[in-house]
Order: sequence, then structure tokens, then C-alpha cells
Amino acid sequence: MKLKEGIYEQVISNKIHEEIKNRENEINIQKEEIEKEEAKIILSKYLQEVTKKSLNLMKNKDINKQIQLCNQIINYLSEQVEDEEIKENNIHKNGEILLSIEEKLNKSKIKNNNIRPITPISQSYLFTNSNNEPDLISELKREIASSDSIDILVSFIRWSGLRLIKDELIEHTKTKKLRIITTSYMGASEFRAIKFLSQLPNTEIKISYDTQRTRLHAKSYMFNRNTGFTTAYIGSSNISKDAMTTGLEWNMKVSEKDSKNIVDKFKATFESYFNDEEFKTFTEADEEKLKIELKKARGNDYKSENEDIANIDVRPYHYQQEILDTLAVEREVLGHNKNLVVAATGVGK
Repeated sequence: MKLKEGIYEQVISNKIHEEIKNRENEINIQKEEIEKEEAKIILSKYLQEVTKKSLNLMKNKDINKQIQLCNQIINYLSEQVEDEEIKENNIHKNGEILLSIEEKLNKSKIKNNNIRPITPISQSYLFTNSNNEPDLISELKREIASSDSIDILVSFIRWSGLRLIKDELIEHTKTKKLRIITTSYMGASEFRAIKFLSQLPNTEIKISYDTQRTRLHAKSYMFNRNTGFTTAYIGSSNISKDAMTTGLEWNMKVSEKDSKNIVDKFKATFESYFNDEEFKTFTEADEEKLKIELKKARGNDYKSENEDIANIDVRPYHYQQEILDTLAVEREVLGHNKNLVVAATGVGK
């Protein structure tokens, strides 16, 4: 291996040290000592790399051989730190992964609830809404069904997206907590969607009505699990049908197991927003205020009559949806607000 010119953040191994020494007349290097406070993070990650590479060289050997090697390392660490409890982390010879634990019901029945995300909850994953990967909506449904509480931070909420996951949210909030932070920015949120969420039990909604100073643009979802396998989605998808299905949206799923620092920062930042006076608790008494602010943000004059003509879930035909999607791009992406739709008679213009 020959070190290439550029920047690094690499633990210096004996091999790297030797190469640097041999090339000291031809290269300039920068390095720093590993700080005591950061040592456990840096060294454990480095050890993980070496262990993974070693196990990869054993990939054609029996799984028991790989388990034995891991247990030898664990036993050695236990001896070095003089803590016998470390050995309790030895991998059992059966080589199995625990997937779930459920309390028995009526001392004989086990609740049949095997719903879990398709993508790992112990590893990070990038969703790009491409055809050859798990569907984001289906995965969010599974995340909701398998979480102990949910925190959502999005700039706007539309009924088209909410209705795709509303059944799962209804079931979740029967016994578990849901918290949502959103805004009236650009009038993009729909009153119907926010009102529906506010009527769910165990649900708290905070809204920022300041469209000039607070322009919350985050799109993130956290699915808290008491087992230590919390997952969070951070990306570009608001709660709307296009963003969650057909749009070219990217969302990074991070796991508490391999990205705990990111999950911890998410939790801390969400709490700070949730307790910030800028975000007001939404209740039934605030419904009229929300209608007014959404109208203002859209640049329309507010009229006091009821906006909700009917609580009918209208769904366009596929050819109508194509037109609506094209219009959305013209208006929201390209900024073209004067559009002409040409369609045959009888197709529902």
C-alpha cells in the first residue's frame, strides 16, 4: 500500500508508520495524538475494521470458527481489564440473532406481532425512492408498527401523504406517544391533516406560525425503541404523497447501534425545539388561528366560512395524477404559476 496525497483521519498502524518513515524525504505529513477522551471511540472503530477484515479472511470457514475467534478476543479483553463480566458477552455457540421479545398473553398465548422493518434496525441505510429498493412508505409503516414512541419534525404536512400512514398512526397512538413539530411556512401544510393528527390520543403537535424568521426546512422521523434499536430517517421527504412515493427524494436511515451520536443529537435537538416558545402547542382552540395563518402564508385573503367542504378522501385516476404531478413540478420547482392543461372530454378536468 502506498499512501496517496490528500487528507486522512486514520489511526497510524505499524505498517503506515513504516511507510511514512521510508518516505520522510519526499512527503510532509500532519498528525496529532489520540486524545484520552476520544480514545475509546477511535480505537474501537479501528478494532472493528481489523476484526471485520480478519473475519472476512475466514469467510469460507465454519461459522463456529468465527465465533470462537470472537470469543477469544472477548476473553482476552476481560483478562486485560480484569472484569469477569466482560466474558458474559461471549457469543453463544448456536450462533443466533435475537429478533424480538414479547410477553406471553394468558400464560399460554404469544401475541403474533412479527412486524419489523425490512432494512436492518442495527445498520444505517439510504433510501433514494428507486425501483430496486424497499418502498419508503411500506418501511415507514413497519417502523411505526414496531416503535415505542415517535417524534416527527417536518416543515409541512399534507393529507395526500398522511393518509398513506394514518392507519398505522391510529393504531400506534392507542397506547403510545406521538409528537410532531411543523410550521405554517408557505401555507404548504393542510388544515385537514393537522386537525386529524390533533384528534389522535397520546399525540402532541407544536406549530411555528412565524413565516419570516423561523423557516424550518427539516424532514426527519424518529422511531424510539426501548430495546436500544432506535432508528431515525433524515432527508428530503415531507409528509406528502409525491415526496414519499414518486419524488426523487433521498432519506438516510440511521440506527442507534451504528450511529448513536447522530441519534442522540436528533433527540437533543428535537427536545430543544419542542420546548422552544417559538413552537406553540396546537389544540382545538387554535384551529381558527391555523386557518388564518395558512391563508396568509399562501397570500390569500382569509374567509371565515368552513374550508372543509367534505371529509371525502378523493383519489385521482392514474392519468389525472400524472397531470397533478406535472403541475406540482411546474409550480413548486420551476415557479411557473400560469399553466394550461389540455385533456380530452370526459377525463375529469
